[in-house]
Amino acid sequence: MKFPIYMDYQATTPMDRRVLEAMLPYFTDDFGNAASRNHAFGWKAEEAVDAAREVLAKAIGAEAREIVFTSGATESNNLALKGVAEMYASKGNHVITVQTEHPSVLDTAARLERQGHRVTYLQVKPDGIIDLDVLRGAITDQTILISVMAANNEIGVIQPLEEIGRIARERGVLFHTDATQGVGKIPIDVNAMHLDLVSFTAHKIYGPKGIGALYVRRKNPRVRLAPLLDGGGHERGMRSGTLNVPGIVGFARAVELALAEREAEERRLTRLRDRLRDQIMSGLDRVFLNGHPEKRLPGNLNLSFAYVEGESLMMEMKEVALSSGSACTSASLKPSHVLLALGVSDDLAHSSIRFGLGRFTTEEEVEYVADKVVSAVTRLREMSPLYEMAKEGIDLKTVEWSEH
Repeated sequence: MKFPIYMDYQATTPMDRRVLEAMLPYFTDDFGNAASRNHAFGWKAEEAVDAAREVLAKAIGAEAREIVFTSGATESNNLALKGVAEMYASKGNHVITVQTEHPSVLDTAARLERQGHRVTYLQVKPDGIIDLDVLRGAITDQTILISVMAANNEIGVIQPLEEIGRIARERGVLFHTDATQGVGKIPIDVNAMHLDLVSFTAHKIYGPKGIGALYVRRKNPRVRLAPLLDGGGHERGMRSGTLNVPGIVGFARAVELALAEREAEERRLTRLRDRLRDQIMSGLDRVFLNGHPEKRLPGNLNLSFAYVEGESLMMEMKEVALSSGSACTSASLKPSHVLLALGVSDDLAHSSIRFGLGRFTTEEEVEYVADKVVSAVTRLREMSPLYEMAKEGIDLKTVEWSEH
């Protein structure tokens, strides 16, 4: 076993060496600019980009010309929300999203609000899944976009995209999904799910960082976007800037591998995740699973350990890379907005750990981490008077604490 052990696969993934091998020639020999159409170096680069676009499109049931390359899913989310808001302003100013979305959607929605748009943030049920009747009731004649994450980065919950898409289509509203955690891990089909815009990225599926894509539907309906970046008019005018050819090649190879190995990887990761969960929960009391027990990513496990501070637990386990929330917000000491949206108390939210398993996670690592968690939590609870009181049956909510 190599230390430290990596169990933060929802934050990012190590690049698969097969992906790196596909990319290497485009850093050196085939270094051309894909927009240079008057010589062989540019033609070779453009050819590689076109082939990659085909791979990405096929992965989600789209056409190659519907794929717009970006710097990552954060930019894709920004382009989707801001692009629709500006382009469809004459039709309406209402956007619907969900309280448990990634900050790149929530912060973009907040900016739209400051610019005069109205945003509805749907609540989720205690299992993390939205209520479709509540969604139906939120749509108005001013609604121009619904944005719902495919799979949650913190709790792994998978939303019912097909049903949401059907509702959006019936009401003539565009439907965007942040599929950063979905593409390559769960089936995504833009036509079956009535998706109009899909954000995804390479570094969550063993590809390079700094390259992403946005699917933009071309017909039934044709989606139009105002660009974030102005310049040379690349990517059908939606995203100017010289294309990251090595990254694009790596993105396509990562997608190919993820799709080819998805079913086997899903079975393996589900088995490892359930073993990790069962070993931890059989060795400890007062441990709570966050998110739907079945409708979740195979490699995601989010647990709350009552009477233990999550940050303290991670300090006890320095040889294991874990997360207490989204990588984009882990610098904050605030409890996870995702867990709070589920109705988890502040105390329990602060005691939560996300275990992210992936392609290179081994059974030996799972056994080690499970044992380490049980011993670390047990040790921390031995120092907790609150845990002792709870074990004695004292209802801590009824205790009147003295200030002295």
